[in-house]
Amino acid sequence: MNRTGSPVALPAELSVAGGVALLVSLTILWGGNWPAMKAAVAEIPVLTFRVICLYGGALGMYGLARLGGLSFRVPRNEWVPLLIVTFFNITVWHVCSAAGLKYISAGRGAIIAYTMPLWATLLSVYLLNERLRMSTILGLAVGLMGMAALLLPEWQQVVADPRGPIFMLVAAMAWAAGTIGLKYCRFTIPVVSLVGWQLILGGIPILIAAPFFDRGIDPMSWSREAWFGTIYAVLVAMIYCHWAWFKLVRSFSAVTVSINSLAIPVVGVISGALLLGESIGPDVLAGLGLVILAQFLVLVWPALMRRRQSAGTRLTD
Repeated sequence: MNRTGSPVALPAELSVAGGVALLVSLTILWGGNWPAMKAAVAEIPVLTFRVICLYGGALGMYGLARLGGLSFRVPRNEWVPLLIVTFFNITVWHVCSAAGLKYISAGRGAIIAYTMPLWATLLSVYLLNERLRMSTILGLAVGLMGMAALLLPEWQQVVADPRGPIFMLVAAMAWAAGTIGLKYCRFTIPVVSLVGWQLILGGIPILIAAPFFDRGIDPMSWSREAWFGTIYAVLVAMIYCHWAWFKLVRSFSAVTVSINSLAIPVVGVISGALLLGESIGPDVLAGLGLVILAQFLVLVWPALMRRRQSAGTRLTD
């Protein structure tokens, strides 16, 4: 933001090829985090788990900033927007997404959480004045059809105990609001520092609440699976995946990045089946196919059309 508080434009930091490579790694690693979290919160209280993740991740981000010689200082005029986006991106998202996994399977929880692109798309039109191409709208619709294909087989269970879906839906809306806020504010600090400060600030309410709600904690009783899930969440999800996500949001359209995150819950469903024995069947295959089609419509189709128009222009010159 500039001194008047209005957004300023920053150049994209990633090429399209670099963005695709980063998105692929993010999809695989963040998708794998859902069964890891499920294993962890089965034994570790939610707030305690999130405190470990957030401050372990923040420590890692600070270390990376020091190693890279990057400033960890936040300009005075960026503190207020930083606090706002942190509340949605970190505090609400991390509490609700972890709490939701107490009541719903890892794969299905990921599916509901990744309705985020719908809310992000609606907010981006209103706040960012982003123009929606027909291919983007169609891609969003197809992607959400993929989510529905994965969710419908467990619809009766969802209706019987809606706490998991409600927590996940709130998490999705908060994540969307935080993502659009990041794009709107255009922070000038390095991505590593931006992520680190969000983890630190967003974890404060959780750190305060944990001793009151999480009692009788005995880390020695936690299983190897719970510890592995926690370590994965800190090193991979908190440090690498958060950095990759904010890097993508800073470099590309919020709608494009959001819709292309729809592949993450598919990985979550598959990894949940492989690691936790959760059911997998035709619904997963249908969801996977629809999500791949959605990504083609959002990423590949517009590029093909631009190339075709460019070739036509050269022929007429």
